[in-house]
Amino acid sequence: MKQNRSFLSTVCALAVPVALQSMLQSSFSIVDQIMIGQLGSVFVAGVGLAGKFSSIYSVLVSAVGAVAGIMIAQYLGQNNQPEVRRSFWLNLVLALVLAGGFTLLCALLPRQIMGLYSTDTETIAASAGYLRIIAWTFLPMAGATMLSTLFRCMEKASIPLYASLASAVLNTVLNYILIFGKLGFAPMGAAGAAIATLLSQWLNFLVMLLMMGRFGGILKRSTGSGAPLSRINWKQYLDMLLPILVCEFAWSLGENVYAAIYGRIGTDASAAMTLTNPVQGLMIGALCGLSQAAGVIIGKKLGSRDYEEAYQASKKLLVYGFLGSFLLSAVILLTKKFYVEIYQVEDSVKALTVQLLTAYAVIAPVKVENMILGSGILRSGGQTKYVMGIDMAGTWLLGVPLGLIAAFVLKLPIPYVYFMLSLEECFRFGVGLWVLGRKKWMHSLDTAE
Repeated sequence: MKQNRSFLSTVCALAVPVALQSMLQSSFSIVDQIMIGQLGSVFVAGVGLAGKFSSIYSVLVSAVGAVAGIMIAQYLGQNNQPEVRRSFWLNLVLALVLAGGFTLLCALLPRQIMGLYSTDTETIAASAGYLRIIAWTFLPMAGATMLSTLFRCMEKASIPLYASLASAVLNTVLNYILIFGKLGFAPMGAAGAAIATLLSQWLNFLVMLLMMGRFGGILKRSTGSGAPLSRINWKQYLDMLLPILVCEFAWSLGENVYAAIYGRIGTDASAAMTLTNPVQGLMIGALCGLSQAAGVIIGKKLGSRDYEEAYQASKKLLVYGFLGSFLLSAVILLTKKFYVEIYQVEDSVKALTVQLLTAYAVIAPVKVENMILGSGILRSGGQTKYVMGIDMAGTWLLGVPLGLIAAFVLKLPIPYVYFMLSLEECFRFGVGLWVLGRKKWMHSLDTAE
């Protein structure tokens, strides 16, 4: 009993700050959507589509952060500080390279990129203007991702929470001022929302950077403990990194195909899908802490070769995730009609949003379990090829074909299109459970020779 209480307290210490951080960001995202929603469905759709493309970068830099988390957690479990330091700096450099590439792409070719998502000239113009500005958020996002990963592995998850709180407050205040032209500023519309996002992302990074002066001693080099790049176990690193990058890029590309499907069904469909994003963010945010906790807790147990404890902890975390997601799905079903009334959009968009939220509530528990299983548990041993195979098969062999057939062959309304393509989550969950039971994903990382 005491051991169970200790495990639960450890989970809560890691999961609750992460959950609060994600829910906080999603809550302020709802406020942002309400403000942008006052500008009309074209701007709602435009901002949503621009966000879809920028999510490709977000997913890739998160993948690098995931690899860093695997390495740092395991090496902390081994009490190997030089490897912890090496892991952090190596992955930070890669994240900054990705940030630079995506910044140039979005700043130079925004209209060409957004033309892939919609045929509506007004929507393309709105989304391109937004994308050109938020491209400059990618650099601070890279730094913040790596610092958040380090703090969570050190079991100091409250620091990213505080940074996120400051960032979210600034974003909301600036949105109000810049979108609508308050305190002497001219109304800037969607461009104002993008500028608010840019400044708040820099604040998030700078707050965590300042905290490193107090808690970042683990990154300081001890006398005689050099960590040259030549000593990095490149094979082991690339075996972890490449499957995650390929997997996350392919998954994000699939999500963008979905966005293109919604956009080509019509502006109303794309706007309705965008209005569900804050709710989806709240749902996933409330439980994503379990995925983060899984990566840290199980990673440390695997690093110290406590394989049976790691397996039992995995099963407990999946149970926690199912119970939490079931309750939150019930809340969505009870509140969906009240939620859509806070937006100033057409009644047709509201009706579609209600139907989409119903479909999401049904499939959400499976999504949450996949998040904990794939992003947390199975990756913690560094055997990332398993998750790559599961995710790519689900997205490209089931999700994308089902979405295209439902939208353009059967010509179904968007709620049915969304539900059909989401059935790939069931496939991923079933295969993931099979991989979990085989236990071949459990592995302790080697150190450099």
